[in-house]
Amino acid sequence: MRKTTFIAIVGRPNVGKSTLLNSILGEKIAIVSSKPQTTRNRITGIYTTGEDQIVFLDTPGFQKPRTKLGEYMLAASDSSIGSSDAVILIADVNYGLGEIEKDIIEKIKRTKLPSILVLNKTDMATPEKVAKTITEYDSYYKFDAVVPTSASKGQGVQAVIDECSKYLCESEWFFPEDMITDQPERNIVAEVIREKLLRVLSDEVPHGTAVSIEEFKDEGDIIKVRADIYCERASHKGIIIGKNGETLKRIGTYSRQDLERFFGVKVYINLWVKVKEKWRDSTLNLNNLGYNIKEIQ
Repeated sequence: MRKTTFIAIVGRPNVGKSTLLNSILGEKIAIVSSKPQTTRNRITGIYTTGEDQIVFLDTPGFQKPRTKLGEYMLAASDSSIGSSDAVILIADVNYGLGEIEKDIIEKIKRTKLPSILVLNKTDMATPEKVAKTITEYDSYYKFDAVVPTSASKGQGVQAVIDECSKYLCESEWFFPEDMITDQPERNIVAEVIREKLLRVLSDEVPHGTAVSIEEFKDEGDIIKVRADIYCERASHKGIIIGKNGETLKRIGTYSRQDLERFFGVKVYINLWVKVKEKWRDSTLNLNNLGYNIKEIQ
């Protein structure tokens, strides 16, 4: 008897949503960074074991939108809650209950969906702090389950899976057994390159960057990629390229290494940097770069 369920993973930026999803799947399908706005799209992760299939929806971090891109990200998060059977609110145990968490809880209340509170980064907190944060949340809202975790170290991850399994219902699977994400290969490549931009560049540049895959050729023993990196200012273009092209070379090398591990074949990457001023506030540019609000409403 096959069963399935859809679970949205929500929370403020940088609390470990993507890290938790990657840890559950045992495969890196969502990029990870310490910088805000790392996840921009809803990412589907598919966990299949035995007759059960849990479909996780990793979402952009909740925050007040300042651009059209921010509006798109908020819409992606809201849409994921509305299309799920249950919700995981993941929070940093060291941060406590903030206004963003309260706003998310109010959204959960309106949907009346079952909810799991995952208190992450417990490896960086004292037992007393963990207990205090649990009490703080419990006094504000009664979640169906509370699970302390350290997603980066794999601690508590199985307990999260066990709690999600309670919401499985008899149903045919929506995805094949060997599928762990529905992201097209081009999207995966673009996101890996953007992750390396976040890793290499200073704080003021990455938020204004986007990656477009102009060419993706799978030739069996090698994958050839040509990608355009867009930034909002000419000065940022120089930073991305670096002296004698060294920064861009590092971004390309790190991306190639990750993609070769993911695809299991050699990868050749050709990167170009272009300027699109204020692209985050241009509906046309957002659509061209794959951020289409109408698709998630």
